[in-house]
Parts: sequence; C-alpha cells; structure tokens
Amino acid sequence: MSIPNSLRWQVIERAVNRCEYCGLSQEGQEAVFHIDHIQPVSLDGGTKLENLALACVSCSLRKSARVNAADPTTGLLVPLFHPRRDVWNLHFRWNGAELNGITPTGRATVTGLAMNRPIALSIRREDMLRGRHPPPGHL
Repeated sequence: MSIPNSLRWQVIERAVNRCEYCGLSQEGQEAVFHIDHIQPVSLDGGTKLENLALACVSCSLRKSARVNAADPTTGLLVPLFHPRRDVWNLHFRWNGAELNGITPTGRATVTGLAMNRPIALSIRREDMLRGRHPPPGHL
C-alpha cells in the first residue's frame, strides 16, 4: 500500500528517525525504514497517522500483519507492542546492546521480532560507539 509522502514524513518526524519498536536509528543504515501499519490493513487498520509507525526493515518484516505473539515465559498469546498505545519504557529495558522484555507484551515483542539476533546486537554495539545507542528516552 502506498503511503502519501506528506504522511510518511510526519511518521518519520514523530519517530525522530528511529524504529518505534526496537529504537534503532535510521542514521547509518543502508536500508530505508518502512512505514508500518500497527493494526494491519488486513485487520481493518487504516492508513492514518495514528495507525502508522516507523519500523526498521527487520522489525517490519518480522511483525508483518501480526498483532499478537507468544510470551516465551508463559506461552500465552499476547498483544505485540503498540507504539501509539503502549509506553516503551514500561515494556522494555536495555542491558547494553541486548533488549529485554519486562512484561508479557515486551517479551513477546522481543522474541517475535527477533530483536536480539546476532546482527541486531552487532549493529547496536556499533551504534553505542557512535553515540546512537541507547535511544534517547529509552531506559
């Protein structure tokens, strides 16, 4: 689905050019980040600012049209992190380059979107050296 440029720039500006799921800065990345429908179009999510999030390619492709994932601790299906409704710091904590989920939603999002795969950890370590990690406002 095509996102109008004016809407795309509003999403990027609101996200301060960072993935709204994992916090990765688009600065220094080769791939252009995606505009993600938080509530997928296939589940009646609209193309409006409040339903759009900036997502790195990895988070976007792994999230796909999902809104739920299994909490690895309980095995229960829980909602994925919702950038418009949820407060990031209530669901996640940084441990250096590793992202830890501290709620069922946080754990399900970290696992479901494979946020601690080796390449993500390497990128975050590099970003730490460049002063881009952790993201401002993320504990």
